[in-house]
Amino acid sequence: MFKNILIPTDGSAVSSKAIKAGVKLAHSLGARVTGYYAIVMLAPSVFGDGDLIDKATVRKLDRLARETGEHYLDEIAKAAAAAGVEYSGVISTPESAYEGIIYATKKKQCDAIFIASRGRSEIKKLLLGSVTQKVLSHAHVPVIVYR
Repeated sequence: MFKNILIPTDGSAVSSKAIKAGVKLAHSLGARVTGYYAIVMLAPSVFGDGDLIDKATVRKLDRLARETGEHYLDEIAKAAAAAGVEYSGVISTPESAYEGIIYATKKKQCDAIFIASRGRSEIKKLLLGSVTQKVLSHAHVPVIVYR
């Protein structure tokens, strides 16, 4: 059925639960797991009155974001290792999280996406958007939503 399942994470509690379930599914199918974390940087103008932040601060924020992503991907790596599932991880800096997920799926030749849904209210989805909903709308592979 599936040979390579992408499991994106944002470090949330529901992502942790989805990781366990996604790895379990991969194990039962004999599939590999590809972990994914998106670093979505804020535009510099968000940080003040239009003043750009200095390059050292940008580098520090990038380093911290990468460390955070690596920490979150370690959770997937450990779960995969414990289940005897082959694993690889990807961190990228897309324009938006859903675009990164779609790109990583293509780049790593994943044939399914196993993604958590936070279950936000309709109003919050409208105001904040839903990464899961956008992945469902744009993915060209099956998407399994964990709730």
